Formats: sequence, structure tokens, C-alpha cells
Amino acid sequence: MAATPAHDPAEQIILALDRPDSASALALADAVVGLRWVKVGLELFSAAGPAVVAELRQRGLKVFLDLKFHDIPATMAGACRNAARLGAGLITVHGAAGSEALAAAQEAAVAGAASAGLPSPTLLAVTVLTSWPESRFHSELAIQEPLAAHVERLAALAAAAGIGGCVCSPLEVTALRRAHPRPFALVTPGIRLAGSATGDQARVMGPAEAIAAGASQLVIGRPISAAPDPAAAFAACCAALLHGSS
Repeated sequence: MAATPAHDPAEQIILALDRPDSASALALADAVVGLRWVKVGLELFSAAGPAVVAELRQRGLKVFLDLKFHDIPATMAGACRNAARLGAGLITVHGAAGSEALAAAQEAAVAGAASAGLPSPTLLAVTVLTSWPESRFHSELAIQEPLAAHVERLAALAAAAGIGGCVCSPLEVTALRRAHPRPFALVTPGIRLAGSATGDQARVMGPAEAIAAGASQLVIGRPISAAPDPAAAFAACCAALLHGSS
């Protein structure tokens, strides 16, 4: 039986186009057959700007604009309004910006999309970056609250402000899904296939495990983009989700 759209592995994988320029990012996207979602982050956006979002959308791809806005309420609202006008389907803001800024960002994103005749994007509140191990989180940030509890605090703050989901490590997905049923989105980076290097990610999990734990979508970068055959690596990730293996 064919997978339903809600459980279509290709819809659950967001390929991180962490490339230094538009040409290499577009070449990677073009090389992966069946790709639906791509992530445009700080590196690519600072080099290529809004034009690369437009080019990806012209190819029929959905864009996760991962710029992690974190500023005063008026600035975050303006940034999210403009990001929504670009047609991004997912946009990140930092949960630590606080409830006033989160609510302003949400309202502005809806208005920005409407002004461009586009569907409203889903804003995702970044909780604690997946590069933070527990020990450094406490020692460098002087936050005594357990890391997992801090993630839950920021997720609750975001949900109360009307934000549609969170970015978290896969290790926090189970607890967050219990507290925030669907359609609240839980998007997880830190995904690694069995045997692949963790790189600068400290809190990781396999793709099928993360989805089983309650993740909505997975952000996958180097396991696909650095593979000798990115299309084959993407297909392997889809197969892992379809068959429940890591």
C-alpha cells in the first residue's frame, strides 16, 4: 500500500542546503530525486539572500527558512513579516526571545503571508540548539535548570504565544509530544544514520526513532549532502522511515 501524505517519508525529511552559494545549493537540490523540503539557513541566506528562496520555490520545493530570529518584538515582527512574504513554509524564531516577541512574530507572519496571497507559514521556536551538551549548557550559560526541563519551558512559552511548533533535539521529542499534541510541530535536527559521524551535533538519534518518538519532520544535512551519492542517501533515509529502521 502506498504511503499516505501524512506518513510520506519524503514529506518528513527536510534537506539542509548548507552550502556557501546559490549555485552549489541549487545543484544539490536538483540532484536529489523526490525531494520536497529544503532548509535555507544562515550560511546560504547570507550569501544568496531572498533570491535563493524564490529559485527553490520555482522548482516546486517547500522552504524551511532557518534564520533563528531573536530580537526585540518590533524587529522580530518585521523580520517574520518579510520572511512570510517570501513564501517560506517554516520559519524559525528563538523561544528565548520571550512571549511578547513570539506573539508579535506570529501575528506579523500571518499578516505578511496574507499580504502576498500566500498560506500562513508555521513558526518554529528554537529551544536549545542540538550542539549543546548538558555539561557545557550549565557551565557556560549558568542555567541550573536541567537542559530537558529548559526545552520544555521554552516550548510551553512558544505554544502559549500561538507559535505553531518547536525545533528541538530528538532526545526531547517524546516529552514534548506528550505535552503538545499534533498539529503542534516538532522539527528535529541532530539526525544521523547508523554508523555516520555526529559532527558538531551533541544530541542525536536515527531517523525512524525520531519519528516514532513523535517528531513531525527531520532536518538532515551531512548524512545526505556529504554522501558520495546524495540521491541514494536521501532514498535510504526515506526507506528507513518507511520500514521503521535506523
